[in-house]
Amino acid sequence: MTAALQNYQDRMRRVLDHIDRHLDADLDLDSLSGVAAFSKFHFHRQFAATFGLSVHRYVQLARLKRASHRLAYRDDESVTDIAMDAGYDAPDAFARAFRQRFGQSPSSFRKSPDWEPWLAAFGPFDIARSKLMQTTYTTSDVTIRDVPTTKVAIMEHRGDPATLGDTIRRFIAWRRAAGLHPSASPTFTVWRSERRPASPGDYSTDLCVGTDRPIAANGDEIKAGEIPGGRCAVLRVVGHTDNLEPAALYLYRDWLPASGEEARDFPIYCQRLSLFPEVPEHEAVADVFLPLK
Repeated sequence: MTAALQNYQDRMRRVLDHIDRHLDADLDLDSLSGVAAFSKFHFHRQFAATFGLSVHRYVQLARLKRASHRLAYRDDESVTDIAMDAGYDAPDAFARAFRQRFGQSPSSFRKSPDWEPWLAAFGPFDIARSKLMQTTYTTSDVTIRDVPTTKVAIMEHRGDPATLGDTIRRFIAWRRAAGLHPSASPTFTVWRSERRPASPGDYSTDLCVGTDRPIAANGDEIKAGEIPGGRCAVLRVVGHTDNLEPAALYLYRDWLPASGEEARDFPIYCQRLSLFPEVPEHEAVADVFLPLK
Protein backbone atom coordinates (compact mmCIF):
# COMPACT_ATOMS: atom_id res chain seq x y z
CA MET A 1 0.00 0.00 0.00
CA THR A 2 1.34 3.42 -0.91
CA ALA A 3 1.84 6.09 1.74
CA ALA A 4 -0.80 8.25 0.02
CA LEU A 5 -3.41 5.47 0.13
CA GLN A 6 -2.55 4.70 3.75
CA ASN A 7 -3.04 8.36 4.64
CA TYR A 8 -6.37 8.49 2.79
CA GLN A 9 -7.66 5.40 4.58
CA ASP A 10 -6.47 6.67 7.95
CA ARG A 11 -8.49 9.85 7.41
CA MET A 12 -11.61 7.85 6.51
CA ARG A 13 -11.05 5.54 9.48
CA ARG A 14 -10.85 8.63 11.68
CA VAL A 15 -14.35 9.59 10.53
CA LEU A 16 -15.88 6.25 11.57
CA ASP A 17 -14.07 6.41 14.90
CA HIS A 18 -15.41 9.95 15.43
CA ILE A 19 -18.96 8.78 14.68
CA ASP A 20 -18.55 5.92 17.18
CA ARG A 21 -17.42 8.33 19.90
CA HIS A 22 -19.83 11.20 19.19
CA LEU A 23 -23.08 9.47 18.27
CA ASP A 24 -25.09 12.08 20.17
CA ALA A 25 -23.34 15.05 18.51
CA ASP A 26 -24.28 16.93 15.35
CA LEU A 27 -22.72 14.65 12.75
CA ASP A 28 -23.33 16.76 9.66
CA LEU A 29 -21.25 16.93 6.50
CA ASP A 30 -19.34 20.02 7.64
CA SER A 31 -18.18 18.48 10.91
CA LEU A 32 -17.32 15.06 9.46
CA SER A 33 -15.49 16.45 6.44
CA GLY A 34 -13.50 18.55 8.91
CA VAL A 35 -12.57 15.45 10.92
CA ALA A 36 -11.23 13.86 7.73
CA ALA A 37 -9.69 17.14 6.50
CA PHE A 38 -11.47 16.75 3.15
CA SER A 39 -13.40 19.38 1.23
CA LYS A 40 -17.06 19.35 2.24
CA PHE A 41 -18.00 19.68 -1.44
CA HIS A 42 -16.52 16.25 -2.23
CA PHE A 43 -16.57 14.42 1.09
CA HIS A 44 -20.04 12.87 0.72
CA ARG A 45 -19.03 11.27 -2.60
CA GLN A 46 -15.67 10.16 -1.23
CA PHE A 47 -17.39 8.55 1.77
CA ALA A 48 -19.94 6.74 -0.40
CA ALA A 49 -17.22 5.56 -2.81
CA THR A 50 -15.15 4.20 0.10
CA PHE A 51 -17.88 2.59 2.20
CA GLY A 52 -20.72 1.85 -0.21
CA LEU A 53 -23.36 3.95 1.55
CA SER A 54 -23.94 7.62 2.23
CA VAL A 55 -22.76 9.47 5.33
CA HIS A 56 -26.39 10.13 6.32
CA ARG A 57 -27.36 6.47 6.04
CA TYR A 58 -24.27 5.32 7.94
CA VAL A 59 -24.96 7.70 10.84
CA GLN A 60 -28.66 6.80 10.83
CA LEU A 61 -27.88 3.08 10.98
CA ALA A 62 -25.35 3.58 13.79
CA ARG A 63 -27.98 5.43 15.83
CA LEU A 64 -30.75 2.96 14.96
CA LYS A 65 -28.53 0.06 15.98
CA ARG A 66 -28.16 1.52 19.46
CA ALA A 67 -31.86 2.36 19.60
CA SER A 68 -32.95 -1.12 18.49
CA HIS A 69 -30.72 -2.79 21.09
CA ARG A 70 -32.23 -0.61 23.78
CA LEU A 71 -35.75 -1.45 22.59
CA ALA A 72 -35.05 -5.18 22.46
CA TYR A 73 -32.96 -5.65 25.58
CA ARG A 74 -33.91 -2.85 27.98
CA ASP A 75 -37.45 -2.30 29.15
CA ASP A 76 -36.66 0.54 31.57
CA GLU A 77 -36.55 3.27 28.90
CA SER A 78 -39.46 4.84 27.05
CA VAL A 79 -39.69 4.87 23.27
CA THR A 80 -39.72 8.67 23.46
CA ASP A 81 -36.41 8.78 25.34
CA ILE A 82 -34.85 6.30 22.90
CA ALA A 83 -36.13 8.37 19.95
CA MET A 84 -34.64 11.58 21.34
CA ASP A 85 -31.28 9.88 21.99
CA ALA A 86 -31.32 8.62 18.39
CA GLY A 87 -31.40 12.21 17.17
CA TYR A 88 -35.12 12.55 16.39
CA ASP A 89 -37.15 15.54 17.56
CA ALA A 90 -40.38 13.57 17.86
CA PRO A 91 -41.35 9.90 18.37
CA ASP A 92 -43.35 9.82 15.11
CA ALA A 93 -40.28 10.79 13.02
CA PHE A 94 -38.30 8.07 14.80
CA ALA A 95 -41.11 5.58 14.19
CA ARG A 96 -41.18 6.37 10.44
CA ALA A 97 -37.42 5.93 10.09
CA PHE A 98 -37.49 2.75 12.18
CA ARG A 99 -40.31 1.22 10.17
CA GLN A 100 -38.63 2.16 6.89
CA ARG A 101 -35.44 0.33 7.90
CA PHE A 102 -36.84 -2.67 9.78
CA GLY A 103 -40.47 -3.10 8.68
CA GLN A 104 -41.77 -2.75 12.25
CA SER A 105 -42.77 0.10 14.50
CA PRO A 106 -40.51 0.64 17.54
CA SER A 107 -43.24 -0.56 19.93
CA SER A 108 -43.86 -3.67 17.82
CA PHE A 109 -40.13 -4.39 17.68
CA ARG A 110 -39.86 -4.01 21.46
CA LYS A 111 -42.69 -6.51 21.97
CA SER A 112 -41.61 -9.09 19.36
CA PRO A 113 -38.59 -8.29 17.16
CA ASP A 114 -38.51 -9.64 13.62
CA TRP A 115 -34.77 -10.31 13.35
CA GLU A 116 -34.40 -11.20 9.67
CA PRO A 117 -35.16 -7.72 8.25
CA TRP A 118 -33.16 -6.24 11.15
CA LEU A 119 -30.10 -8.30 10.19
CA ALA A 120 -30.59 -7.47 6.50
CA ALA A 121 -30.80 -3.73 7.24
CA PHE A 122 -27.41 -3.78 8.97
CA GLY A 123 -25.69 -5.79 6.24
CA PRO A 124 -24.42 -2.64 4.41
CA PHE A 125 -23.38 -1.10 7.75
CA ASP A 126 -21.31 -4.16 8.70
CA ILE A 127 -19.75 -4.31 5.23
CA ALA A 128 -18.86 -0.61 5.42
CA ARG A 129 -17.11 -1.07 8.77
CA SER A 130 -15.25 -4.17 7.59
CA LYS A 131 -13.58 -2.22 4.79
CA LEU A 132 -11.30 -0.19 7.07
CA MET A 133 -12.08 -1.05 10.70
CA GLN A 134 -10.58 -4.54 10.88
CA THR A 135 -8.55 -5.04 14.05
CA THR A 136 -5.18 -6.70 13.65
CA TYR A 137 -3.77 -8.72 16.53
CA THR A 138 -0.22 -9.69 17.49
CA THR A 139 1.20 -12.28 19.87
CA SER A 140 1.73 -9.53 22.45
CA ASP A 141 -2.06 -9.13 22.65
CA VAL A 142 -2.44 -12.71 23.93
CA THR A 143 -1.86 -13.65 27.56
CA ILE A 144 -1.97 -17.09 29.18
CA ARG A 145 -4.02 -17.27 32.37
CA ASP A 146 -4.85 -19.95 34.89
CA VAL A 147 -8.63 -19.63 35.07
CA PRO A 148 -10.65 -20.93 38.04
CA THR A 149 -13.66 -23.18 37.50
CA THR A 150 -16.83 -21.07 37.33
CA LYS A 151 -20.27 -22.44 38.14
CA VAL A 152 -22.83 -21.06 35.69
CA ALA A 153 -26.49 -21.04 34.81
CA ILE A 154 -26.86 -21.86 31.12
CA MET A 155 -29.47 -21.00 28.52
CA GLU A 156 -28.77 -22.94 25.33
CA HIS A 157 -29.41 -21.62 21.85
CA ARG A 158 -29.73 -24.35 19.25
CA GLY A 159 -30.69 -23.60 15.66
CA ASP A 160 -30.73 -20.66 13.25
CA PRO A 161 -28.38 -17.87 14.48
CA ALA A 162 -30.86 -15.34 13.05
CA THR A 163 -33.10 -16.07 16.08
CA LEU A 164 -30.32 -15.70 18.66
CA GLY A 165 -31.75 -12.31 19.60
CA ASP A 166 -34.88 -13.99 20.99
CA THR A 167 -32.77 -16.28 23.18
CA ILE A 168 -30.77 -13.28 24.41
CA ARG A 169 -34.03 -11.52 25.34
CA ARG A 170 -35.20 -14.55 27.36
CA PHE A 171 -31.76 -14.85 28.97
CA ILE A 172 -31.77 -11.18 30.04
CA ALA A 173 -35.33 -11.49 31.40
CA TRP A 174 -34.40 -14.62 33.38
CA ARG A 175 -31.21 -13.21 34.89
CA ARG A 176 -33.03 -9.97 35.79
CA ALA A 177 -35.78 -11.95 37.55
CA ALA A 178 -33.09 -14.01 39.32
CA GLY A 179 -31.29 -10.86 40.48
CA LEU A 180 -28.06 -11.77 38.66
CA HIS A 181 -26.96 -8.35 37.42
CA PRO A 182 -23.99 -8.24 35.01
CA SER A 183 -22.07 -5.97 37.39
CA ALA A 184 -21.91 -8.74 40.02
CA SER A 185 -22.48 -11.95 38.02
CA PRO A 186 -20.14 -12.52 35.06
CA THR A 187 -21.56 -13.06 31.58
CA PHE A 188 -20.13 -15.73 29.26
CA THR A 189 -20.85 -17.03 25.76
CA VAL A 190 -19.63 -20.54 24.89
CA TRP A 191 -19.46 -21.23 21.16
CA ARG A 192 -20.22 -24.87 20.40
CA SER A 193 -20.31 -24.47 16.62
CA GLU A 194 -18.96 -22.20 13.90
CA ARG A 195 -20.48 -18.73 13.68
CA ARG A 196 -21.99 -19.61 10.31
CA PRO A 197 -22.24 -23.41 9.94
CA ALA A 198 -23.12 -24.91 6.55
CA SER A 199 -26.63 -25.56 7.87
CA PRO A 200 -28.10 -22.79 10.07
CA GLY A 201 -29.83 -25.46 12.12
CA ASP A 202 -26.42 -26.67 13.32
CA TYR A 203 -25.63 -23.39 15.04
CA SER A 204 -25.07 -23.92 18.76
CA THR A 205 -24.08 -21.56 21.56
CA ASP A 206 -24.59 -21.30 25.32
CA LEU A 207 -25.43 -18.06 27.13
CA CYS A 208 -24.12 -18.29 30.69
CA VAL A 209 -24.14 -16.28 33.89
CA GLY A 210 -21.76 -17.08 36.73
CA THR A 211 -23.50 -17.93 40.01
CA ASP A 212 -22.93 -20.16 43.03
CA ARG A 213 -26.66 -20.26 43.76
CA PRO A 214 -28.58 -23.49 43.21
CA ILE A 215 -30.32 -23.29 39.83
CA ALA A 216 -34.06 -23.69 40.34
CA ALA A 217 -35.87 -25.99 37.94
CA ASN A 218 -37.06 -23.91 35.00
CA GLY A 219 -38.27 -26.44 32.47
CA ASP A 220 -35.60 -26.98 29.83
CA GLU A 221 -34.79 -23.27 29.69
CA ILE A 222 -32.04 -22.98 32.35
CA LYS A 223 -29.45 -25.60 33.23
CA ALA A 224 -26.70 -25.73 35.82
CA GLY A 225 -23.17 -26.24 34.55
CA GLU A 226 -19.66 -24.95 34.79
CA ILE A 227 -16.86 -23.46 32.76
CA PRO A 228 -13.89 -25.65 33.70
CA GLY A 229 -10.76 -24.10 35.12
CA GLY A 230 -7.33 -24.44 33.60
CA ARG A 231 -4.85 -22.66 31.38
CA CYS A 232 -6.31 -20.43 28.66
CA ALA A 233 -4.96 -18.16 25.96
CA VAL A 234 -6.85 -14.88 26.39
CA LEU A 235 -7.33 -12.15 23.80
CA ARG A 236 -9.11 -8.92 24.78
CA VAL A 237 -11.38 -7.18 22.26
CA VAL A 238 -12.45 -3.58 22.81
CA GLY A 239 -15.33 -2.08 20.85
CA HIS A 240 -17.96 -3.65 18.56
CA THR A 241 -17.91 -7.04 20.28
CA ASP A 242 -20.98 -8.42 18.48
CA ASN A 243 -18.68 -10.28 16.07
CA LEU A 244 -15.74 -11.90 17.88
CA GLU A 245 -14.96 -14.29 15.03
CA PRO A 246 -11.84 -12.34 13.88
CA ALA A 247 -10.38 -12.68 17.39
CA ALA A 248 -11.17 -16.40 17.51
CA LEU A 249 -9.70 -16.91 14.05
CA TYR A 250 -6.49 -15.14 15.09
CA LEU A 251 -6.11 -17.46 18.08
CA TYR A 252 -6.71 -20.58 15.98
CA ARG A 253 -4.97 -19.63 12.74
CA ASP A 254 -2.02 -17.54 13.88
CA TRP A 255 -1.36 -17.74 17.60
CA LEU A 256 -1.94 -21.44 18.36
CA PRO A 257 0.23 -22.97 15.57
CA ALA A 258 3.15 -20.67 16.47
CA SER A 259 2.81 -21.10 20.24
CA GLY A 260 3.60 -24.79 20.59
CA GLU A 261 0.48 -25.11 22.77
CA GLU A 262 -2.33 -27.66 22.40
CA ALA A 263 -6.02 -26.83 22.70
CA ARG A 264 -7.91 -28.44 25.60
CA ASP A 265 -11.16 -30.36 25.15
CA PHE A 266 -13.55 -27.47 25.83
CA PRO A 267 -14.97 -24.96 23.32
CA ILE A 268 -13.62 -21.47 22.79
CA TYR A 269 -15.66 -18.96 24.79
CA CYS A 270 -15.80 -15.33 25.83
CA GLN A 271 -16.52 -13.29 28.92
CA ARG A 272 -18.36 -10.07 28.25
CA LEU A 273 -16.86 -7.53 30.63
CA SER A 274 -19.00 -4.59 29.52
CA LEU A 275 -22.08 -4.86 27.38
CA PHE A 276 -23.66 -2.75 24.64
CA PRO A 277 -26.05 -0.90 25.01
CA GLU A 278 -25.19 -0.56 28.73
CA VAL A 279 -22.05 1.19 27.45
CA PRO A 280 -21.43 2.82 24.04
CA GLU A 281 -20.56 0.19 21.44
CA HIS A 282 -16.97 1.42 21.05
CA GLU A 283 -16.47 0.88 24.81
CA ALA A 284 -17.79 -2.71 24.97
CA VAL A 285 -15.12 -5.16 26.16
CA ALA A 286 -14.89 -8.95 25.82
CA ASP A 287 -12.15 -11.46 26.61
CA VAL A 288 -11.92 -14.45 24.26
CA PHE A 289 -10.63 -17.65 25.94
CA LEU A 290 -8.99 -20.55 24.10
CA PRO A 291 -8.65 -23.41 26.63
CA LEU A 292 -5.18 -25.03 26.64
CA LYS A 293 -3.80 -28.30 27.94
